[in-house]
Amino acid sequence: MTDSTQPYLYDRSGARYPIAEARWRGDDGTPLMVSPLGGITRESVDRSDRSQWRYRAALPVDLPSWVSLGEGCTPMLRAEVDGISVRVKPEWFNPTASFKDRGTTVMMSVLASQGITEMLEDSSGNGGASVAAYAAAAGIKAKILAPESTSAAKIVQSRVHGAQIELVPGDRTATSDEAIRQADSRFYASHNWHPFFLQGTKLLAYEIWEDLGFAAPDNVIVPAGAGSLVLGCFIGFSELVASGAISRLPRILVAQPENCSPLARAFGAGLAQAADGAWQPTLAEGTSIARPVRDREVLAAVTSSGGGFQTVSEDEIPDAVLSLAAQGLYAEPTSSIAAAAVPGFVRQGLLRSGETTVMVLTGSGLKAAQTMADIANR
Repeated sequence: MTDSTQPYLYDRSGARYPIAEARWRGDDGTPLMVSPLGGITRESVDRSDRSQWRYRAALPVDLPSWVSLGEGCTPMLRAEVDGISVRVKPEWFNPTASFKDRGTTVMMSVLASQGITEMLEDSSGNGGASVAAYAAAAGIKAKILAPESTSAAKIVQSRVHGAQIELVPGDRTATSDEAIRQADSRFYASHNWHPFFLQGTKLLAYEIWEDLGFAAPDNVIVPAGAGSLVLGCFIGFSELVASGAISRLPRILVAQPENCSPLARAFGAGLAQAADGAWQPTLAEGTSIARPVRDREVLAAVTSSGGGFQTVSEDEIPDAVLSLAAQGLYAEPTSSIAAAAVPGFVRQGLLRSGETTVMVLTGSGLKAAQTMADIANR
């Protein structure tokens, strides 16, 4: 049992666990969430700190020290996508060149405070690279499982940071299954499972709010595989509504590749959990997750925001990469599906000219060097 007046962890069955307990899932085998928090207002933003830790008052724990590499405070740029003016958050300005650092810094800080000395992660690339870097900074030994098809640049980054790498035959799901099997012998701190990863990711919503003069956008466009960015934005903006800092949630608009779109298919069919499919490899490898762990929560979040999903074909992805690059934005294919989805969102009536729309570009094209070279040489 927990004190209901204090933050706590809970699973899908409704069981509650102490916020400080070192666990990665509930007793019912489902993912954990942090109980809803009241959010902060602009008075609580520490403007002397040029990192996302300026919003640490919004976190459910107050640790004596944090494992930080200076993540957050990425620029807010302007771009045009298919005739629609958008604000862009290029998340490759984070320390390991992807948005994953926002969640990893909080997750690793909590693990270090709990005395974790060895941990296990599974990732298709960016998450593993981020965990490897922050584990090194925290003095935690990291083992990372990744699909054997993962981009070489992402694996090299993890190796250089000192992580033990194990490449797993098969698809992304096979890697997740193997990680859970190995979790019996080493603490599993998957960025897709650990509740504090979402607590770090939610701070992007606070940053967008401040970037826009302490206002909410009309729309936020994000790519999704497991959906941590969807949930992070939903949690952060929901807290801002709870604090009275904003009056409404922005619509969360989610892009997935047609080749692997279990969330988009489920949403279109009115399902509460991810849909099955004969999924195929995709250029947007970071979104290639056939069974998202938090599928129910992601689908509910998009519905609650009044948002929607849009799938993009493999032929549309290179065009989006080149369109962004023509504006100086070197986004990896996984990121670029957010831009590729814009025409579809317009057709759906979810995205309109004149609205304030923020597009999150999750990682650098440098993370997928060979794929980017193939696109350039088409």
